[in-house]
Amino acid sequence: MMNITTVGIDLAKNVFHLHGVDARGKVVLQKRLARRRVSEFMFNLPPCRVGIESCSGAHHWYRVFRSCGHDVGIMSSQFVKPYVKSNKNDWNDAEAICEAVSRPNMRFVTPKAVEQQDIQCVHRIRQRLVGQRTSLVNQARGLLAEYGIVLPRGIRQLRRRLPELLEDAGNEFTALGRELFAELHEEFRYLDERIAGLEVRIRRIFNQSERCRQVGRVEGIGPITATALVAAVGDAHEFHDGREMAAWLGLVPRQRSTGGHAQLLGISKRGDRYLRTLLIHGARAVVRVADRKEDARSRWISRLKARRGKNIASVALANKNARVVWALLRRAESYQPTA
Repeated sequence: MMNITTVGIDLAKNVFHLHGVDARGKVVLQKRLARRRVSEFMFNLPPCRVGIESCSGAHHWYRVFRSCGHDVGIMSSQFVKPYVKSNKNDWNDAEAICEAVSRPNMRFVTPKAVEQQDIQCVHRIRQRLVGQRTSLVNQARGLLAEYGIVLPRGIRQLRRRLPELLEDAGNEFTALGRELFAELHEEFRYLDERIAGLEVRIRRIFNQSERCRQVGRVEGIGPITATALVAAVGDAHEFHDGREMAAWLGLVPRQRSTGGHAQLLGISKRGDRYLRTLLIHGARAVVRVADRKEDARSRWISRLKARRGKNIASVALANKNARVVWALLRRAESYQPTA
């Protein structure tokens, strides 16, 4: 036990598998532990390098193992998979994690504090409710079409027209149909209130955080995007430069190069889809009004939009904003808008 230098832990709900090696790579530990015994075992283990996969509960166990004095690294499962030998099972997974964490060029997931997880919880709940509201709107429009009522697309149209349709006695609604659509309207109002309440919380978090306010000064980034970025990347010290953070968000081209011939494709769409969506939507709002402004940033956007189109210009601006956010978080600087 005193010779252990690296331990790979396959996290689970109830049963954890540990694989440890010494400085020469010789296996000196293979253990199966119940969840309640993991903390005690790791506390009694001499300080060593510990590797875990990014999964549910990984950040909690990161904090637990760090408190026991270990050097902990969280890795994405896609980087651990190449080290799995033969068939996949818990023992082979733990061995692969132990091997992967010992690689000097391994990429690690940014560990999150409890406060960051709180902010992410708000965003995840809001994202789920927005999806439920969109599903409800689509269902309501489809059901209304069966009664000969075709509404334009958009949440605002249903929010405005559905109460009018419920009050209109000249349509084909029966008593049962009117009752069902009234219930859909009540559910729609409930989702609106829940989403509005979460957005108030996000605004409160944004106003209380100096780091979020600095990020929110960038054109195309508001309170929702700023708080989501800060919750996901923290101080951005896990990224070597701004381009690496943009690549992590999937805002750089995919590459298929060989024989010295470079071939760039569309954006890779890697990383967090939620963050990428927020950044691109914010960039679209800026691109839409860039022609009305005369500053250097707006002129660059206008030239790019005229040359490549508004969609590519939006992605390019989202990429630029991601790099700016990296500089603000990494260097703790204040954003200086373009003159």
